[in-house]
Amino acid sequence: MGGLLCTALMVYWFILLIRVILSWMQAFGGRVPDGFGGALGFIYAVTEPVLGFFRRYIPPVGMFDISMIFVFIILAILREYVCSLGL
Repeated sequence: MGGLLCTALMVYWFILLIRVILSWMQAFGGRVPDGFGGALGFIYAVTEPVLGFFRRYIPPVGMFDISMIFVFIILAILREYVCSLGL
């Protein structure tokens, strides 16, 4: 169980990282490559509930959404704890 949860947390971390990269691409005038519409919808659907929760309590700093940083930190701590259990 612990190994599965550890893997799931790592996969979620990568999904968040992909969302960051795609949002930077869009912010700097880039386009999301054709064919990524469905994947982009999935990424936003999976990450938005967690990010939305943190955004309610952590306001943006200027134009930067720092809630993502807190999610990455909490996810890293949680993953380290779960993976160290080695169940």
